[in-house]
Amino acid sequence: MSLRIYPLGQVGYLFDFDGVRIVIDPYLTDSVADQFGEPLRRMSQPTLAAESLTGVSLVLLTHAHLDHTDPVSLAALFAASPKARFVAPYECIPILISSGIPAAQLSLVSAGDSLPAVDELRIRAVPAAHTELETDTEGRSRYLGYYLETPSLCLYHAGDTIPHDAIFSALEGRRIDYAFLPVNECNFFRARAGIVGNMTSREAFAMAERLGVRHLVPTHWDLFAPNSTYPWEVEALHTAMKPSFGLRFMPCGAAYSL
Repeated sequence: MSLRIYPLGQVGYLFDFDGVRIVIDPYLTDSVADQFGEPLRRMSQPTLAAESLTGVSLVLLTHAHLDHTDPVSLAALFAASPKARFVAPYECIPILISSGIPAAQLSLVSAGDSLPAVDELRIRAVPAAHTELETDTEGRSRYLGYYLETPSLCLYHAGDTIPHDAIFSALEGRRIDYAFLPVNECNFFRARAGIVGNMTSREAFAMAERLGVRHLVPTHWDLFAPNSTYPWEVEALHTAMKPSFGLRFMPCGAAYSL
């Protein structure tokens, strides 16, 4: 099964598996800048506009932050793909309902849950730790990643996370051809500005090594100037460290084939 990837910005992607279309965290607007100010205006536009996101089977959401679960983007995607099923952790469900998504097309998931197979594609929810691993009083995950598996290609989309033993346990022994890992580091100054970061590039490299991935795709580096990372920084580190995995950037503005 071949794969065509359309970056949408931040950690958002359309994955097209030979016509089976899966969208993760579609952020297609400037909602964050409209709510929080001009410094958070998009630096790049999504590779596809909302009206092009037709024929989508599944929309996977990782958590409820606005740049990952955007009501305006979700409503536009639903208009383009009215038969899509939306899969999300518990905090996203009220946002989806407020965006006009029918309850019958919503699925609440938590870490460890497997979704019904779509043709040859199997998907499993993986824990994520957006600075820490969090659940509600019922034990439901606040943050998620997703493992997508076909007979020929296996992907891990981490969402927003730092390394955590629960993630390593969930993915132990699993083949990962491409790992989509965030590299927008958490630091003192970003935290003071109210920006919740993720891993440093070094941490992402160590996590990729620990998981035994074949290729690392950096995410969360390209959209907001106060929360960005220069590709040359990551590339220089890869050249210096010579890790076992390949490095592949996928900026907005083009489609990529695997």
